[in-house]
Amino acid sequence: MSVKRRMLWIGAAALPLHNLTRVEAIKIKPERNVLRFLLGLGLVAFIYSVTDWAPVLVLLIIMVVYFVKALIAPEKPVLVVETAGGSLVLVTLPSVDELRGIAGQIVHAIDHPEAEFTAHVHQLNNYNGPVFNQNGGQNTGIRL
Repeated sequence: MSVKRRMLWIGAAALPLHNLTRVEAIKIKPERNVLRFLLGLGLVAFIYSVTDWAPVLVLLIIMVVYFVKALIAPEKPVLVVETAGGSLVLVTLPSVDELRGIAGQIVHAIDHPEAEFTAHVHQLNNYNGPVFNQNGGQNTGIRL
């Protein structure tokens, strides 16, 4: 990610600095959907009522592993960059403090037209692919 000539570049996306409405370093909690787990338990109970116990046991083990994995997943530090047009870009590093430093550089560049910088964002272990997320009106992007 870099700022050059009043543009914030994140990957191939170019965002005009004057169009930014929010720059924030936060931690995002992973989705821990208890309702989905309970619905899965209901499905397991239904399958148990119409079939043998072996497939039910396999489904139950898979569900418990999935739910425990979701419960122990750590929060992910992200830098949120939002534009006046409703686009939202997320990048990540292992530390929120590093992201706060980058956020400060972006805010400084907004107030100082001559400011330019380059920062390297690293990919965390993310099973969804790239840790770059851009969404807007028609694009939902990659869920972190």
